[in-house]
Amino acid sequence: MTTYTLRTYTADDENSWLRCRVLSFLSTPYFDAVERTKPAIAAPGPELVVVDGDDHVVGIMDTGIEGGLATIDTVAIHPDHQRRGLGTRLLQETRARVRAAGADVLDAWTRDHEPTLAWYRSVGFAESDHYLHVYADLYTDPAEPQRAVVTAGADLRPVRAFLHAPLAQEERLRGEFARVHVCRRFSMTA
Repeated sequence: MTTYTLRTYTADDENSWLRCRVLSFLSTPYFDAVERTKPAIAAPGPELVVVDGDDHVVGIMDTGIEGGLATIDTVAIHPDHQRRGLGTRLLQETRARVRAAGADVLDAWTRDHEPTLAWYRSVGFAESDHYLHVYADLYTDPAEPQRAVVTAGADLRPVRAFLHAPLAQEERLRGEFARVHVCRRFSMTA
């Protein structure tokens, strides 16, 4: 039986944090959201990790706070440790810490990945706002970047583009681009 410890992130955790995030994102629509360094979270936002008995990061929840709004920046559970309640433990501790810092709303934005959506719903988040993430990629379809960029500029040829679009354009954009995701806002009382 694995023993887990929930604690505050330290700089010594960075490599293990990066591995956990990459591995947990591989089977989701965020598979290419690879970071080379851990993004900074300004104080008083909590940076929490769950570590196993060998002190390897197996769970992450980083949350920024601006006034009364706290936004989850990263939530990730290593695939070998999923479905053990670690995300819920991280969420409970995050809620306590953001309340103590003065936030009254906790939100998160995520893409259309059914297990992730189901988790947010199961722990009490309500879904509200939506928009599209659209990827135009030369290697998926050589014409996609040209369709996405009207004027490339002198000596610039688009190869890949990441774009935001209104939800009302979903049907049209799914007809033009291979990779379109609905980005959804989930929120709850902190």
